[in-house]
Amino acid sequence: MAIIIDFAQNVGKIKDLNCVNCAPYVVSSGNNQEKIIQTFTELDIPYSRLHDCCGRYGGTYYVDVPNIFRDFDADVYDENSYDFHYTDEYIKGIIDSGASAYYRLGVTIDWGTKKYHTNPPKDYKKWAIICEHIIKHYNEGWNNGFHYGLTYWEIWNEPENPAMWSGSKEQFFDLYKVAAVHLKKVFPDIKIGGYGCCGFYSINEADADDLNRTFIAYLYDFLSMVKKYDVPFDFFSWHTYSDSLSKFTGYMRFARETLDRYGFSDVEIHCNEWNVGGEGNGYHLMRNMIGASYIASSMCVMQNTDYVDKAFYYNFSSNSGYNGFFDLNTKMKTCTYYAYKAFGNCHKLKNQVYVNNDEKKIHVIAASNDKQCSILISNYDGKDKKVVVSMENLPIGNRIFVDSISENCVPKTETYNYCGNSFDLELNAFQHSVISINVVDDSCKDYSVYNCV
Repeated sequence: MAIIIDFAQNVGKIKDLNCVNCAPYVVSSGNNQEKIIQTFTELDIPYSRLHDCCGRYGGTYYVDVPNIFRDFDADVYDENSYDFHYTDEYIKGIIDSGASAYYRLGVTIDWGTKKYHTNPPKDYKKWAIICEHIIKHYNEGWNNGFHYGLTYWEIWNEPENPAMWSGSKEQFFDLYKVAAVHLKKVFPDIKIGGYGCCGFYSINEADADDLNRTFIAYLYDFLSMVKKYDVPFDFFSWHTYSDSLSKFTGYMRFARETLDRYGFSDVEIHCNEWNVGGEGNGYHLMRNMIGASYIASSMCVMQNTDYVDKAFYYNFSSNSGYNGFFDLNTKMKTCTYYAYKAFGNCHKLKNQVYVNNDEKKIHVIAASNDKQCSILISNYDGKDKKVVVSMENLPIGNRIFVDSISENCVPKTETYNYCGNSFDLELNAFQHSVISINVVDDSCKDYSVYNCV
């Protein structure tokens, strides 16, 4: 089996598929910038989505609209009505890492029997004006604020989910319409979207329970509403949790084809919650080699199709059971961490290059700039394969580093020196594997992180 990579053929940009939900945090101190900066910079995280931040019910003080504007009856134009303190600290660490914040305007899920924040706002226009001032704080310096230039502002999250929205479908549509029209009028250059759709599980008959079927009908009605009233709609966001690569690919395709059919071909599609699974064995898979190869293969599929523009792993909160990047007990980096880092090595180079791959169950992407070339190879198939990687049109005088991740989450590095413009490398793509190949020139001194950009 041969994989041929031609670094002379640029085929586009590496997409922002290594985004995450949330960021590391320490509730007791509120000062965790160093940890955010270190991990986000190493993984080259481009965006952190601000949803479910800092614990259940938004950690009381973070991000959520009612956490910032704590008394809905207060004066919306009075600076003293807003409390940005902890959200400022949280976002600062994200920005200082080189990432940007992707701000979800809404609330954290209310799981309990009493709903504190997931009821429809009493006044949709006032809610929109509150959101306006949150944007002004982070983009225009209002109320001792900042000029971060945050682009993406998402209206709500999973309104089809009773734990996220206690109102009707029509009430949510009205909220979205009022808020999107108002915010786009005030800030024509930002991108407004939503709505964090629960997903498309019911396109597979085996997964088509009564609740899942409602999600697709909800989407059709939402798109009809947006089209009928010409409501601002720059991006559509949706979620999935699955360990089936074929199902995930089907969900991606369904989202793109549905938006195209409704006339929204220019609307970005963001899978802004995804993971290998969230129930039962899913928590185990998030941190082992099986889950890591699923994550890496999924990112390759998203890169190599036009179904998804951005993707956000759920999640990166310090103590969340959904955080597959660290062992929750030892805090050691997991196989998934190194799989994400392998994609990050490609992402930081920006330019995707041509790959001819005759084995469809091996997933590959490659990228380059003037000083470095990176390749990500993932085998989620579960079968051992011998792979010959042919690298063509490489810079002369380079070193090749091949990182393979073992089941105990320790990367093994093999180093090759060569002189020429092509190189063949034989690999054993053992079952559930992730392999990162990095080619660097002699000016790259920090080989451990391939810091040559």
